[in-house]
Amino acid sequence: MLAKIMTLVCLAVLPSVLARQTGTPIPSSEKSQVPTERRPDAAQQSRWRPGFPVYATVEGQPIDPRPPEKRDDKPLFPGQTRAPFHATAPFTITTLASTLHAPWSLAFLPDGKILITEKLPGAIRILDKQGVLSAPLAGLSAVSSSPEFGVLDLALDPHFATNRRIFFTFFEWVDNNDSNTYVARARLDEAEGALTDVRVIFRTTPAIPSHGSLSAATKTGGRIAIGRDGNLFVLIGDRDDAGPAPWDVAQKLDNDLGKIIRITPDGKPAPGNPFAAMPEALPEIWAYGQRSQEGLAFDPATGRLWETEHGPRGGDELNLIEKGRNYGWPVITHGIDYAGSPVGAGITAKDGMEQPVYYWDPVIAPSGLAFYTGDLFPQWKNSIFVGGLGGMLLDRLTLLNDKVVAEEPLLTDLHTRIRDVRVGPDGAVYVLTDSGVGVITDNTPPTSRLLKLTPK
Repeated sequence: MLAKIMTLVCLAVLPSVLARQTGTPIPSSEKSQVPTERRPDAAQQSRWRPGFPVYATVEGQPIDPRPPEKRDDKPLFPGQTRAPFHATAPFTITTLASTLHAPWSLAFLPDGKILITEKLPGAIRILDKQGVLSAPLAGLSAVSSSPEFGVLDLALDPHFATNRRIFFTFFEWVDNNDSNTYVARARLDEAEGALTDVRVIFRTTPAIPSHGSLSAATKTGGRIAIGRDGNLFVLIGDRDDAGPAPWDVAQKLDNDLGKIIRITPDGKPAPGNPFAAMPEALPEIWAYGQRSQEGLAFDPATGRLWETEHGPRGGDELNLIEKGRNYGWPVITHGIDYAGSPVGAGITAKDGMEQPVYYWDPVIAPSGLAFYTGDLFPQWKNSIFVGGLGGMLLDRLTLLNDKVVAEEPLLTDLHTRIRDVRVGPDGAVYVLTDSGVGVITDNTPPTSRLLKLTPK
């Protein structure tokens, strides 16, 4: 298979190659506990560079001692950024798999097994309860005529127990160009180790974004969340290649870039979408004005939809998503361009555009998103977990009345990128690490891990 380098917009360094384990506890030197109180001194702060963040853990103080990238930035309401640190529950980490290749997502099967996607080469595998990882499931190549494609998120149909159906997102190369993000569905045949009835149900518009020097599979979006009505919400990134004057497609309703779309299980625009009656708008659009989204999840308690997205240099966001709303990119942002200049007019607010509930400046490069719904950790009730790629942490945020009131950096001692986080049916927290180094190829070392967090 032709190896194609995929440049990801995140900050990282190569983690140490970790010992291969299967279902065994991590040695005590790697166990994460409630951090002792400490604040980085000047020497420690000087070491805060891509790949080696140092977080402050003083009760009541922000975890990030650095100044914001956007020096004139101010939060627009209390608690919008730099929430106070609060320590909670000690935990033990167990490694369930340690030979994953660029994993992106996971889902829990009813029989206790776990489905895991690998981004490139695109694959879906099954991890059984004994810690044995299957070969890539057969049948996946039916979604693409290209020999090279990548798999992103997956989600089980709400009626999976009877119909065995899954949904997943992917991208491919067409005539040596990288495609946009597509949605597919299939049926899982565990006995045969295969996917059957595999078909693409939705192809985004435009199919082949071609703006500037956009790198393969950059800012794809791809996360799926299934609503209570069974319809699919899917993130589609804006695919811009950065700069002080970003591509403005996220503000236009004639394309899917920089949007959240809402489609039926058959891939049609879902009934009740906000722009369906506008002739110039695509009927699948639910919300718009987003940049590079990587986390999407419903709050099970309220049914409300939340999203995380990468800002440019500064201004990573946690957003509460509402029907038909404009989230502002690239008109407003709490960040700056990578070269240091303002983005557009350099403004952070405008009438008719939504503010993030929370933002990080400097950035953590947020990835997966999950609400804690289990009973194993009573201290984590009302928590939302956000993975950090460049930030190399699992960030636990305490929510109260849709505001972030506390923050706790977890897994920082592992010094590894966090790609996804999910809460299992058993109440444990499951975390995918990413052994990539800012680029992922077919030959990225298969040293990423699936970790399980349980009470200590």
